[in-house]
Amino acid sequence: MTDISAAGPRRPYHFVPVLGWIIRDLERDFRGNIGYAALIAVTALILAVKTWGLVALGLTALASVPVMFVILILLTRG
Repeated sequence: MTDISAAGPRRPYHFVPVLGWIIRDLERDFRGNIGYAALIAVTALILAVKTWGLVALGLTALASVPVMFVILILLTRG
């Protein structure tokens, strides 16, 4: 029988139905599951564009602006 306490501490985001499963798998084996997580994100983006049109693509680009600023700042710092 599996011991539940051996699975590690449960964080609040583990209880979110889909995202919690993905995050828990990434915590366990990041290199083995990052491709699947990227595929899920791309599929969700494609389905959002099919549902809401270019607005979903524009909002995704708008949400990625702070991430790109951080990446550019880190690149310039060396």
